[in-house]
Amino acid sequence: MTDPDMPSAGGVRPHPVAGAPLMCDAREHGLTGDGTTNDQPAFAALVDRLGDAFAADGRARVIYCPPGVYSIRDSGTVWRTGVSLVGAGPGATRFVLSNAGNRADPTPLAFYTAKLHGADRERHLAYCTFADFEIDGSGVASAEYNPLAKGLGLQYVVRGVFRNLYIHHTAATGLGCDFLQDTLIDGVLVVGCGRLDTGTEMGGAGIGIGIGGWGSVERLNVINCSAVANATNGIFLELQEAGELRPRGIRIIGCHAQGNRFGISDWGANGLIVSACTMTGNLEAGFHVSAKGTSGTAGRGGILTDCVIDGNVRDGVSIGNTPGPYTIRGNRISGNGRYGYHQRSLGGEEAETAREIVIESNDFYGNSVDAIRVDRPINDAMLVNNRIRGNGRQCAGAASGGGPSVRYSEKMVIDRQATWQHDAHRGKVVKVGHRIAVVPANTSTDLTLAPIRPDSFTAWSGDTPDPGTVYELPDAPVTRAGITINAPIGSASIRGNRIWDSQDPRTQTHGLWITEQGSCVDCRVEDNDLAGNAEAAIRLDSPPVGGRWDRNHGDEDWD
Repeated sequence: MTDPDMPSAGGVRPHPVAGAPLMCDAREHGLTGDGTTNDQPAFAALVDRLGDAFAADGRARVIYCPPGVYSIRDSGTVWRTGVSLVGAGPGATRFVLSNAGNRADPTPLAFYTAKLHGADRERHLAYCTFADFEIDGSGVASAEYNPLAKGLGLQYVVRGVFRNLYIHHTAATGLGCDFLQDTLIDGVLVVGCGRLDTGTEMGGAGIGIGIGGWGSVERLNVINCSAVANATNGIFLELQEAGELRPRGIRIIGCHAQGNRFGISDWGANGLIVSACTMTGNLEAGFHVSAKGTSGTAGRGGILTDCVIDGNVRDGVSIGNTPGPYTIRGNRISGNGRYGYHQRSLGGEEAETAREIVIESNDFYGNSVDAIRVDRPINDAMLVNNRIRGNGRQCAGAASGGGPSVRYSEKMVIDRQATWQHDAHRGKVVKVGHRIAVVPANTSTDLTLAPIRPDSFTAWSGDTPDPGTVYELPDAPVTRAGITINAPIGSASIRGNRIWDSQDPRTQTHGLWITEQGSCVDCRVEDNDLAGNAEAAIRLDSPPVGGRWDRNHGDEDWD
């Protein structure tokens, strides 16, 4: 006869351990949810009890927290495998983090790390779901920034689920979990996270995911999430150790990143897919690839497709220090304060020439300077079938003003005597004495200013100027092209692009510009329609060398 208490072949007992139910109402196990009592000790004890039970019988447990405000004070909770936490929904079930009684503890709601707890591939967390609750991190403070001051900070998670969470105003990253295998992050809203991050510290993101812990493949989906006004990145992936394999298998789909320093960032993945996302109003760039992370490694082989990348204060897409390849296809890239697409250097050690950058079938319009700007060498690039129209919106000359018609607020300059062209100062830096601020939009009399950092109440680098103080705006760039080559490119294909300006007045001065610092060697520039720019189809400060220049409408001198 089979012993009913013996584990099955899969290591799971047919009946749970006595006294450790599979579904636990937190109110029945010591938590109060009254907003006053410190619920952390009872919470940690319950997690340990259920973790021990899972280890004994292999049956995953769920902690259900009914509606209430659960005060988690002065200590974080070390998580256990086989334990899930479920609430009644954001706003109904709230975990309020604070550490006034123990400033040395960063007090995440839940954490489990390699450094502190020995997490690794063999000692990972599994069968853990976090769903339907809110984490308020506004009560956590410390004298020095601590990257562990997260909402959730778990490492080495297998078959994890993070769903319908609202995480806000944490001192460091909101959802900061690393090495996630077969894991889903779905419908997570992160707002104002990284409060104590100056912008130069590690972390400080809305959703920050360390990668590289599981070898060449990490199967992770981040879907339907929103990241708003977080100190560094809205959503980012970061290779944790230099020399580790860059993992494939990660997808970011249907997400929204707004008002962060960077919207969505790839700091070390291989073949990241970012699709159907919106990236708007971010202070540095909407989509960002660089080697700025801890391992100094940029992403490569990624695909950015079918996204709206609009109204970012500087660049729409910023690609730096990746050796390539990378594909930017089928996106709307519009209204950004500097360049639509910018190939540039962005920190880290990877300084070799990029290869096989593909910019295909995108719609570039209304960007303030160049639609596509190459400031770093590329070989074998493909710039094909893009629609590039009406860029160069930052066309106004230098301006200044002061006196009775001028007044200031935390995010506005108003000059009642001005007659500015709409958005003709967009992307400029306005200077008032020793103070500066960045202009993301303007009307005929008003300059709207971007916050000095995400979620900041002011745009100024100092105090708000007094009424009547003189302001200064710099001149616009003289040349503002559809495609600007300001670095050596070799064996590129620039083909089938339609580059024009039908505005009144036209602001995009040229279709294609090769600067004195740029060069075009053995390139194929064919079948482009360059007619209809403000000054000329092509400006060549450095003549092309070799290659083919054929059938480019609007510049018959080069056909």
